[in-house]
Amino acid sequence: MSPVGDLIDCVLSHQQPAFDHPQLKGQKPSEPPERPKGLDPAGMVTENFQLWGLSGEACPEGTIPIRRTTEQDMLRASSIRRFGRKLRRHVRRDTNSNGHEHAVGYVTGEQYYGAKASINVWAPRVSSQYEFSLSQMWVISGSFGDDLNTIEAGWQVSPELYGDNYPRFFTYWTSDAYQATGCYNLLCSGFVQTNNRVAIGAAISPTSSYSGGQFDISLLVWKDPKHGNWWLEFGNGVLVGYWPSFLFTHLRDHASMVQFGGEIVNSMPSGFHTSTQMGSGHFAGEGFGKASYFRNLQVVDWDNNLLPLSNLRVLADHPNCYDIQGGINRVWGNYFYYGGPGRNVRCP
Repeated sequence: MSPVGDLIDCVLSHQQPAFDHPQLKGQKPSEPPERPKGLDPAGMVTENFQLWGLSGEACPEGTIPIRRTTEQDMLRASSIRRFGRKLRRHVRRDTNSNGHEHAVGYVTGEQYYGAKASINVWAPRVSSQYEFSLSQMWVISGSFGDDLNTIEAGWQVSPELYGDNYPRFFTYWTSDAYQATGCYNLLCSGFVQTNNRVAIGAAISPTSSYSGGQFDISLLVWKDPKHGNWWLEFGNGVLVGYWPSFLFTHLRDHASMVQFGGEIVNSMPSGFHTSTQMGSGHFAGEGFGKASYFRNLQVVDWDNNLLPLSNLRVLADHPNCYDIQGGINRVWGNYFYYGGPGRNVRCP
């Protein structure tokens, strides 16, 4: 039991949801991948960033920690079928995407085999049970029609999914634009977890505070050159698990776009813009310690090299509500500040 009331079950590795998938039945998890060139050597220290592990607990070898889904979790979902799924939406970054608003940095125009970023962690206020606020990276391929493939990882505050307002480590995938495939975390068969210390969906601690301590998590997603699966690494060398390449169509090969940033849902409560916060709840212009950031943005090329971005573009689709400012320097490489308060005088 974690301090925030999550129950963490240690499940035998081969009995995790992924192995219900017809193409994985009876298989063993893939061997560890070849890490991208240009990474710091893997540190063996697992940074403790999850509340449930602060007491030094971990699951035994051969098992993985899974956050238990409760009856209350299921009852909050609009339907059993929708549980753990992003609502279908037009992902095109425009103004009518079903109440979803973004402030993102992205690269496109080349073939991408992975992405890495350090993401500032906050606990933004989410105004309604059916809204969320997240900060994540997207590895994307296909058009923005029905064939969209994405792999996503980051942190999210989602009262509907988890019943509280803690920021939680999450993963997501889809191979048909959020229609019938894919889910958050381990809520369907797909992502294969290999780590016995990291619980996907568990609360992250510590979080950053305004004019106070800043905390970030480093995430790397990349395609193993040998087996073609997409792996997720946390911190410095902590392998979490992988998305098998057969889950996808376009992403079996490579990604055509990588995107980093924030997303919220604006359900227009009482006809006004929501006051759900993105990032720290403060605009990009406030800078370090006040606005949330992504730093050291990198991509992986066809030869498994980690490279700086060549042409980062930034876009906020409702800049009076949430905005973004990009930059580059020697220590942070490519970075940006992003976020905002939502409803305000200029964002009614």
